[in-house]
Amino acid sequence: VLQGYAAEMDNPLMAHLISPELQNKKHILFGNMEEIYHFHNRIFLRELENYIEYPELVGRCFLDQMEDFQIYEKYCQNKPRSESLWRQFSDSVFFQECQRKLDHKLSLDSYLLKPVQRITKYQLLLKEMLKYSKNCEGAEDLQEALTSILGILKAVNDSMHQIAITGYDGNLNELGKLLMQGSFNVWTDHKKGHSKVKDLARFKPMQRHLFLHEKAVLFCKKREENGEGYEKAPSYSYKHSLNMAAVGITENVKGDAKKFEIWYNAREEVYIIQAPTPEIKATWVNEIRKVLT
Repeated sequence: VLQGYAAEMDNPLMAHLISPELQNKKHILFGNMEEIYHFHNRIFLRELENYIEYPELVGRCFLDQMEDFQIYEKYCQNKPRSESLWRQFSDSVFFQECQRKLDHKLSLDSYLLKPVQRITKYQLLLKEMLKYSKNCEGAEDLQEALTSILGILKAVNDSMHQIAITGYDGNLNELGKLLMQGSFNVWTDHKKGHSKVKDLARFKPMQRHLFLHEKAVLFCKKREENGEGYEKAPSYSYKHSLNMAAVGITENVKGDAKKFEIWYNAREEVYIIQAPTPEIKATWVNEIRKVLT
């Protein structure tokens, strides 16, 4: 892909086949695929080869390189832009010519999906290895490697949702790390209003998608999109946010193990939040507690 497509975009002999709108868009189409390729070719593959005789210790290899695996997050974040560009130009003569020269049965988009598939495949391979390494010397490292890769997959998934937030006028990066995101039923009660919390149960809850950052929690409304692939991905229109410095939390709400309360400015605003399951509630309450302490 890098030699037969990406490099060809810079080849003067191919220039006449590339439409002007596609020129200078190489970085959008291929993202940081070259960085991923060099990481595997120069570093990760060589490391793996050191463990050919000791496969049970391969977890160490992942742990040593875990920081480099963040490059996948960058690739996945760019993927929606890449796909929308591909859809515009997929029938371009340039791509057809490259594919013909390479003698590929599949078109470029199948190959652009490979890094996304690769990062998800690693966790399956590690799970499989763990299954056969129960009492081995390297079992702990394998488990830790699996946990780390799952962490990266979660970060990739969370950031794919985060880039779909619309209408937030600040800079999301200034809110610190994105810790959690998910959909909830939300009831609100404002001191300024006249409704009492006990009346809230009658009202229909709002569906809100919450993004918990280190410095703020964002409330968004999810909108499903029609389209192909990533275009089907929902977008989230920003409604409001609470600064974590002024947030308090009540873990248990009477009568429902899935509900908890977030309140703001000494209960001036109260948000009753219902998670899909008690487990999801527990995870969120723990994360919020960590931020608050």
